[in-house]
Amino acid sequence: MSEWWTYRLEDFLLFSPRVYWRLFELNNAASWPLHLLTLAAGLAIVLLVLGRPPGHGLWVAFILAALFAFVGWSFLWSRYAAINWAIAYVAPAFGLQALLLAIGGAARGGLAFDRRDIAGRLGLPIAVVGLVVYPLLPLLFGRPWSSAEVFGIAPDPTAIVALGVLLAASGGLVPLLFAIPLLWLLLSGLTLHAMGDPQAWLPLLAAGTTVAALALRRIAR
Repeated sequence: MSEWWTYRLEDFLLFSPRVYWRLFELNNAASWPLHLLTLAAGLAIVLLVLGRPPGHGLWVAFILAALFAFVGWSFLWSRYAAINWAIAYVAPAFGLQALLLAIGGAARGGLAFDRRDIAGRLGLPIAVVGLVVYPLLPLLFGRPWSSAEVFGIAPDPTAIVALGVLLAASGGLVPLLFAIPLLWLLLSGLTLHAMGDPQAWLPLLAAGTTVAALALRRIAR
């Protein structure tokens, strides 16, 4: 038997790129026209973060919580786990993220979007990548539009928008809310890399930028 260190990342891949992207096509077909609602929710989040009306933190947290729960059930548990047994253990993490977001939003003080440092200023551009850039990736990588990854429907853009929002936020539970989106983007990036997909750099770049921003914030303190 080969030694464990002779294995490559792609040796652990359980599906082909065609099967992987077909998942998104099927999920989009089943979810339409919820895409319009989730994109509107994403726009509402951006406006709430920028405008900071009374109760904005609670609304942002509850919207993100609902979308994490939905993506964890509708895509990860109901579809992705069928071709990748490990996802059955990952999907509950999206449910946990939804619970933490709801608790963080409802807790005393909730979420406040008052960060004015470099990390906080990076938050909005990162969120825009997940909200606006991700649905356009099929055009860049030569895939059919039906495989587009949309915020609130697919996990990667949902995690990226959440990270952008959290970089701009302060509150008691905020440090705990980074872990699950970061770990998901690392897993997704490695999966895409194993498939030889050029899109692999994007989730890894989003996660790396977030970690670097948090490190800069810590150094500045």
